Formats: sequence, C-alpha cells, structure tokens
Amino acid sequence: MLTISQVASAAGVTVRAVRHYHAKGLLLEPERDHSGYRRYDAAAVVDLIKIRILADAGVPLSRVKELLDAGDDDFKTAVAEIDKRLRLEIRELQGHRERIARLVHGDGLALPPEAVAYLGRMRELGIPERIVEGERDAWILVAAQQPQSMDAYIRSKVGQLDDPAVVETYKQMADLLDWQPGDPRLETIADQIVAQMNAVSDEDWTAYVDGDQAMPDELAALLDSMFVEQVPVARDLMRLVEKRGYTGWTKLERIEK
Repeated sequence: MLTISQVASAAGVTVRAVRHYHAKGLLLEPERDHSGYRRYDAAAVVDLIKIRILADAGVPLSRVKELLDAGDDDFKTAVAEIDKRLRLEIRELQGHRERIARLVHGDGLALPPEAVAYLGRMRELGIPERIVEGERDAWILVAAQQPQSMDAYIRSKVGQLDDPAVVETYKQMADLLDWQPGDPRLETIADQIVAQMNAVSDEDWTAYVDGDQAMPDELAALLDSMFVEQVPVARDLMRLVEKRGYTGWTKLERIEK
C-alpha cells in the first residue's frame, strides 16, 4: 500500500494534484488506516496516470471522468470533439500571437498593414511625430468603423504624399498645434489647404464625394470633433477654410455658389 506522497510520485503528479482530483471526484478517496492516513493501491496509480495523460492532452477536468468511464466508441467520439475544440483554440492563439508580434511595430496593433506603411511613409518624409501620431489615432477610428474602406482611403492619402505642398503643410501643422486662437498665421495655412483642394480634378473630386473614398458623415463628424478637441485653433482654421469655399475638415466639401 502507498501513501499519498508515494502514489503521487509514482504517477508523476503532485500531492496537491491528487487532492484536487479527489475534490473533483476523478479519483476515489481510499479508506484511511488505523493511523488516519490514506493508503493507495496500484490501481490508484494507474487511474492517476490516465487522469494526468488526459489533462496534459488538454482535456478539461470536467470531461476527464466521462472519458475514464466511456466505452471505446464513446471515447473516440469524445476525443474527436475535444480535438476539434483544441484546434479552434490553437487558431485563436495563433491570431493572438500575430497581434502581439505587431506590437513590435507599434502602429500595427490596431491598424492594417497599408495604414502602417502610410504612417511609415510620413515619417520618411520628415513629417513630425506629433502629426503622425494624430493621423494614427484618426486611422484607428476609421479602421474600427469602416474596415472595408481602409484600402481606398489609404490609396488616396498615399497619393497626396507625392505632392511636396501637402508634405510641407503637414510639417507646418506640427507648429500649428501650439498656436492660440486668433493667430494671423492661420490665414496662410488656410490658403494652402484650399489651394490643394482646388487642384483636385473633377474626376477625383467625384470619387472623394460619392465613390469608394467617400467617408460617412457620422465618422467624419467624429474625426472633426477629435481635431477640435486636440487643436486650440481648429475652429478658427475651419472657419477660414469655409470662408474660402469649403466646409468641414475631415471631409471637406465644396460650398455651392
């Protein structure tokens, strides 16, 4: 006869595990000897080994008793079901690993690769990090609400970065973050923004307003509110742009005359 320590050692488990299996009803508790100690036989070792093998294979303890008592056919069916569940869990864990791996790149946590590449391009062009971070936060909102449109949106933005005037405006916007309402330099920024919008062809403008690049009004309003909250001169700049024929900010629209 074996003590609890001996039976645990023989089965390759801990004493704590043996007691846990008793509590779960997986292993019958033997009678105690005259000294009050549990005494186990070889059959208990065999049962413990079976429990350990099933638990190590990922079988939930709630199913172990069922499998121990099952016949051959029922055992095979139950194991197949458990295997299916484990494969699903493995796929989920692989997805988690991919997301964790994207943390190395910072921006990739909540953004698709094309958006991460766009932000990288902004950095390559020397656009200040404060502006890049603002763009990143805005894209996170867009990706969450319009994931199906991200590719079209990014294509449009990438094309704009080929224009040196757009890049220069981005750089100037970094200084603008610290300006206060009423700053006279806003007039120049408004002129530059409107000049860029006026340079958009009618075909591209139609795609921007009505095509796959068109952004829902609700999302544009949310992004506009973020701009207003974070930039002290946002309202002033939007008013100056509106005086020059365009309303809004994220989704600038021509004012019909």
